[in-house]
Amino acid sequence: MVKIENVELGAFPLLLAPMEDVSDPPFRALCKKHGADMMYTEFISVEGLIRDAEKSLQKLDIYDYERPIGVQIFGAELDSMMKAAEIVEAAQPEVLDINYGCPVQKVVCKMAGAGILRDVKKMVELTKAVVDSTNLPVTVKTRLGWDHSTIFIEEVAERLQDVGIKALTIHARTRAQMYKGEADWEWINKVKANPRLKIPVFGNGDVDSPQKALEYRQKYNVDGIMIGRASIGYPWIFREIKHYFETGELLAPPSVNERVEAVKQHLQHSIEWKGEKVGVVEMRRHYTNYFRGFPNIKEFRSQLVSLENPDDLFEVLYQIEMAYGETELEPAY
Repeated sequence: MVKIENVELGAFPLLLAPMEDVSDPPFRALCKKHGADMMYTEFISVEGLIRDAEKSLQKLDIYDYERPIGVQIFGAELDSMMKAAEIVEAAQPEVLDINYGCPVQKVVCKMAGAGILRDVKKMVELTKAVVDSTNLPVTVKTRLGWDHSTIFIEEVAERLQDVGIKALTIHARTRAQMYKGEADWEWINKVKANPRLKIPVFGNGDVDSPQKALEYRQKYNVDGIMIGRASIGYPWIFREIKHYFETGELLAPPSVNERVEAVKQHLQHSIEWKGEKVGVVEMRRHYTNYFRGFPNIKEFRSQLVSLENPDDLFEVLYQIEMAYGETELEPAY
């Protein structure tokens, strides 16, 4: 049984990665339904939290069916991180996670996210301050290093454990790689091989199929796998991996009916959570992923990303379901 302190996650948990503009409650509901063992919120700016910024506070919304869930924060200032930890604790997630992995320039230029990989000492100080500021188990998600010449992940893992984190997720790329190139899980294997390390270590990066999930589970000795991009528009990846673990067989991909039903649920929940106007607009980024592999879908997709009335959108989804009927679709991988 893998545990983050007292939070039980099962024998080999599959975790939904925190992804900005993706890992919101409407999407998390689908991932939970299809087998995610633990999920994380979108990453939340600590400065936004302590200023009571509406968008940041909304990201603290948690529903009981999502549990266990972690709230992920990012920031670079000691006082702000400590205050934000108190605000997060009041929202009552199971875990508080710190983001040291986001590679985008607007974050790293403030020495937050992956920016802090250039200053391991400060990274450890910030982490200790957060641990000391909350009763929640604190976890960290990080990258291997800033670039190939600054990969100190083995040392970082030990030092973060020593200041009190309860689990570590490693995205096996450097910041310099962004999301390009191949993730190097050998570094995760080295971290796991350290006899001093007692906390769970989760691997992240490039796992996009049941076969790869099993290969990485066996080869790199991780305690669980975090899945990000492979789940976008395909929340079924979690159940497919679990089925493959249990049987060695690939599960049939979701039918047209299942896919359209998932989009309907996602759209409806998005409208309920964000309001009609925002919910409709922000759902548009998801249609391409949900309908990838549908032949000649362009005309329908054009309607989905331009219509504003929910009833019209649901009518288009009904038309897609009727038009594609029993069409057999390939899995996303």
